[in-house]
Amino acid sequence: MTALSPSYRDAAIESLAGAELDVLVIGGGVVGAGCALDAVTRGLTVGLVEARDLASGTSSRSSKLLHGGLRYLEMLDFGLVREALRERDLILRRLAPHLARPVRFLYPLRHRGWERLYTGAGVTLYDTMAFSGGLPRHRHLTRRGALRAAPALRRDSLVGALQYYDAQVDDARHTMFLARTAASHGARVASRVAVTGFLREGERVTGVRVTDLEHGRPFEIRARQVINATGVWTDDTQALVGERGQFHVRASKGIHLVVPRDRIRSSTGIILRTERSVLFVIPWGRHWIVGTTDTDWSLDKTHPAASAKDIDYLLTEVNKALATPLERADVEGVYAGLRPLLSGESDSTSQLSREHAVSTPVPGLVMVAGGKYTTYRVMAKDAVDACVHGLGRSVPRSVTDRIPLLGADGYPALWNRRALLAAESGLHVARIEHLLGRYGSLVHDLLDLVREDPELGRPIEGADDYLRAEFVYAAAAEGARHLVDVLTRRTRISIETFDRGVVAAPHAAALMARVLGWTDGQRDAEVEHYRLRVEAERASQEQQDDETADAARLGAPDVVPVRM
Repeated sequence: MTALSPSYRDAAIESLAGAELDVLVIGGGVVGAGCALDAVTRGLTVGLVEARDLASGTSSRSSKLLHGGLRYLEMLDFGLVREALRERDLILRRLAPHLARPVRFLYPLRHRGWERLYTGAGVTLYDTMAFSGGLPRHRHLTRRGALRAAPALRRDSLVGALQYYDAQVDDARHTMFLARTAASHGARVASRVAVTGFLREGERVTGVRVTDLEHGRPFEIRARQVINATGVWTDDTQALVGERGQFHVRASKGIHLVVPRDRIRSSTGIILRTERSVLFVIPWGRHWIVGTTDTDWSLDKTHPAASAKDIDYLLTEVNKALATPLERADVEGVYAGLRPLLSGESDSTSQLSREHAVSTPVPGLVMVAGGKYTTYRVMAKDAVDACVHGLGRSVPRSVTDRIPLLGADGYPALWNRRALLAAESGLHVARIEHLLGRYGSLVHDLLDLVREDPELGRPIEGADDYLRAEFVYAAAAEGARHLVDVLTRRTRISIETFDRGVVAAPHAAALMARVLGWTDGQRDAEVEHYRLRVEAERASQEQQDDETADAARLGAPDVVPVRM
C-alpha cells in the first residue's frame, strides 16, 4: 500500500482508533511532520492527525527560503543563525537535494565606504558559519557588475552590491514528503481529522477525541505522549486541555506577490532593505516571489487575507529599486501566511524571537512552537526528546540528520541521466527536469503513468508547466483529498497563473475523480468550491484594511466532502 494513498488513509484511521500509540502528533505542518518522522525512526509507534490538508497553514505560505536569517546577525542572534545554516546545508546536501536548491542573491549598497565594510563583515561571518555547506562564498560587485547581473535595478538605487548564496525549497511539497517518509517508516498519517478534545486520566493527558471530517465520524486516539505542533493554533489547541500553556504564540502576517519572470530583468534574486525590515525578490521557476510584510494578525487564522494596503506596500517598496516599476496588473498571484512567533515584550512582530520553545504543561502533553521553517528538524528533535523523557524508558537518539526523504536516494545520478530519461519517455528534457525537481527518484512513478496512458504526458489545460500525470499522482500517492489541495499545495497553479487556476480546475478535477471515485456531482462541487475560493481571495485583495479583507475572504466556505 502506497503511503498517503486513499486506501492508506482509511487503514491509518482504523489503526489509530484501535491502538495506544507511543506518540501522537497534532498538526500536519513542517514541524508536526518532522516530529512524526523523528519519533517513528527512533522505533516508536506514531500517529499524526491534521484537521485540513498537509501544510495547509504556515508551511505552504512561507518565502520558500532555507536560510540562516542574515538579518538576525544584526540582532546578535548568532546561535539561531548558526543552527539554521547547518540545517540549510543538511537539507541541500543530504535530506532533500531533489526539493531544495541554491539561490543567488544580490544586496545593493546605497552608501559608499562604511556600508560595504559593515555589510561585507556580516556576510563574511554568514559564510564562515556555513563553512561546510558547499555554496559559493559571497562576492563584492561594482555598480556596473551589479547592473550586469540585475539590469532591472535603477542605476541611482545603488553604488555597488554584494552577491551571496542561500537556498530555497517548495515548502508544501517538502512538508508532504516529510509526512510521506514518516508514513513509509510506519507512522499512521491522517489528514482531514480534527481534534475536538483531550482524554485525561486525572492530571495526565492520555489521548484525544477527533472527528474524521471526510465521513463525519468521531473516535478516540490513545497515546502515551501527545505533541501539540499546531503553529499559530497552539493556544487554541491548548485551550482544549483546560490548562494554560507555559508560553503563548502570536501570529504575524506575511504576504507575498508572484509576478512573471519577464517583469524583472535579473539573473539573480535581490534583497532590499526597507524602513521596516527587508524585502526579497526571489526567483521561482518562470516567476518571481516578492515579499514579505510583517504585521500583527488577530483575525481568522485558517485563511489569512492580503489586503490592497499590503499589496500596495510591497509594490511601492520594490518599485523604489526598479527601473521599470511593477504595476498591479503584473501580479499573477498573492498569498498570505502567518508566522507563529513566541509572544514577548515587543510591540513589533518583527522584533519577536524566531527561536522555538518546547514545554510540558501537563503530564503526557508536549508543546512546541516558534522557530523558522529551516530549523523544523531541530524543533522536532527537541519535542520528541521531551516525549521520550515522559515515556520513562530507553529510546534511541534522533537519527533524522541521516534519514533522506523519499525521492532523495539516487537523485544526483538521475539528474545526470535526464537526457536519457527524456529519450526513453518521449518527454522533453525540460519536462524531465521539472519532474526531477518535484519528485526526485520517484520520477519513475510518474513516467510509469505516462507509459500506461500517453495522454497523461500532456500539460494540463490552463497551466502548461504541469503534466496531467501529476494530478493523478497527487490523488493516488500524495494524500490530496480535494481539488484545492492540488491546485494550491501539490502544485502552485493558484499563484502561478493570472486566472489563479480557474481554467485548470475542471481538468484537474476530472483527473482526480478517476482516483478518488468522485461522482459527477462531487467533481462539479469541487470545481465550484475552488471558483468561490478564488473569487473571495480576489475580493479580499481589493479591501483597504485587514478587517474588511478578512470578511471578504470568509465569503467562501471551507471545502467539505459531498457525500453521495
